[in-house]
Amino acid sequence: MEKRRVVITGMGTVNPLGHNTADSWQAVREGVCGIAPITQYDSSAQKVHLAAEVKDWDPTVYIDKREVRHMARYTQFAMASAKEAMADSGLDLSAENLERCAVIVSSGIGGISTTESEQTRCLQRGFDKASPFYIPTSIANMAAGQIAIAFGFKGMCTCPVTACAGGSNAVGDAFRHIRDGYADMALCGGAEAAVTPLSIGGFTSMRALHVGDDPSRASIPFDGERDGFVMGEGAGILLLEEYEHAVARGAKIYAEVVGYGATCDAYHITAPAPGGEGGARAMAQAIQDAGITADQVDYVNAHGTSTPLNDSGETAAIKTVFGDHAYKMAVSSTKSMTGHMLGAAGAVEAIFTALALKDGYLPATINYKTPDPACDLDYVPNEGRSADIHYALSNSLGFGGHNACVLLKKWEG
Repeated sequence: MEKRRVVITGMGTVNPLGHNTADSWQAVREGVCGIAPITQYDSSAQKVHLAAEVKDWDPTVYIDKREVRHMARYTQFAMASAKEAMADSGLDLSAENLERCAVIVSSGIGGISTTESEQTRCLQRGFDKASPFYIPTSIANMAAGQIAIAFGFKGMCTCPVTACAGGSNAVGDAFRHIRDGYADMALCGGAEAAVTPLSIGGFTSMRALHVGDDPSRASIPFDGERDGFVMGEGAGILLLEEYEHAVARGAKIYAEVVGYGATCDAYHITAPAPGGEGGARAMAQAIQDAGITADQVDYVNAHGTSTPLNDSGETAAIKTVFGDHAYKMAVSSTKSMTGHMLGAAGAVEAIFTALALKDGYLPATINYKTPDPACDLDYVPNEGRSADIHYALSNSLGFGGHNACVLLKKWEG
């Protein structure tokens, strides 16, 4: 069967840099750091005091007050982002076959803040006093479910739970689902809200998080002084659409999705395989899937978490896939600005990658200072720059050895 083309026709995001796509992308272009002291709870008794929180969040601006009460924070982010993506797309739902419309939205941890607060409440009142809304509010698939309900999308509705790779898996799975003829469009992406005492404590105990108090030296991907990631939160939702369908309705197109690679390290529960072997295979798969050569890729939005093993391993993986071309293309990590949004990261970064192609602009890896011999590529240090780019890869590498890479092409229609 002939593979169908798939394009991005709508985008929405809530993240540490802004409550919509335009504000967030402007902040990226300005090199804004979204990291600050934690405000959602008193972190003074813990080692980690910094996070990349969504600032000044009032869900009732985007969602009816009655519905907000039955949505965990991560679902609120997802719903606001989905509403923006749908409005951005200009789609007329009354003219669509909603059975051909899918929803694929990831979350790594789901409503963990709801679980923590409910546990505390039940320890005081008894567990049979748990809220009847606790389970349907906190489970990881509910952002996808709520989005499907809101827009009446009756095609496949699912939630990839693949840790830090989830957002990219959602976009890639949606791409394949449309390309192979199972749907005409899909709302896809990821959402996360894990700035909580238990989440922060758990990641701290495994020595994954940065424990300092200077935001400018906290999330520093590829820097020789990096020592852990910064927890972020937010959501990114994209509307993917079959090309002919988009053209027929006169939709604006941001970029084309042309390749997807998904692999597993099958190596360790947290550490990446030596040399980033699994990530390299995922990148190579995405390039092969698109039918292009590695030297046609101009930019990689790296997973770039600011942990010692990830950044050196990802750099090695890029060299494996691209050879000498690795030193000629740009590689940057927008996590230097947003922190690590776990299951939402790949989706938000797919949005930034699409806009990088559209605007011909390479986002910076901000706050870069100390070179690392193991990380010796062009990381677009500190200052973003204009560039004529045609193909860009967005990488996501997750705990459990999950690797997902999405390849986008500049829209020149």
